[in-house]
Amino acid sequence: MKILAFGASNSRESINKQLAEYTAKQFNGAEVELLDLNDFEMPLFSVDREKHDGIPTLALQFAEKIDASDLLIISFSEHNSTYTVAFKNIFDWVSRIKDRKHFGEKPVFVLATAPGPGGGKNVVAAFEARAPFSGANVLQTFTLPKFKESFDGEKGIINDEKKAEFEEKLTAVKNFFA
Repeated sequence: MKILAFGASNSRESINKQLAEYTAKQFNGAEVELLDLNDFEMPLFSVDREKHDGIPTLALQFAEKIDASDLLIISFSEHNSTYTVAFKNIFDWVSRIKDRKHFGEKPVFVLATAPGPGGGKNVVAAFEARAPFSGANVLQTFTLPKFKESFDGEKGIINDEKKAEFEEKLTAVKNFFA
């Protein structure tokens, strides 16, 4: 199985990238590619720019990485209750590729974490609402509130209740591929 995992943030210290990487490592024997959205920084999407310059090569490369994977693990950072600009810009450019849905009808394990008590629940809800129209088959969702209190870089999720919930959802995703 090939997994494409990323934190939907351009922060170099992204806690969502940490959660995505931790989650991907739970799939023993899988081939994992961990993306950094900073490697896909493009001009802000506009129809004028698209008309003049076409779709950036980086958007095409991002779509190719999606197409080459069996599972997407996306951990969303929440900015003002929705996607980060870094993710939204890639999302917008990929949407302009002719005859394609953003996520290529791939299964997705949707995650989010945040320092506060909401844990990114608003951005997860926004993505879940959009997913059917964007070719994302959401298998499970998981949010981890209070990241610094709930996650350890070496141990992973240390909040017992959230760890149990995560394990249950992780098992359901693994069973989808069994």
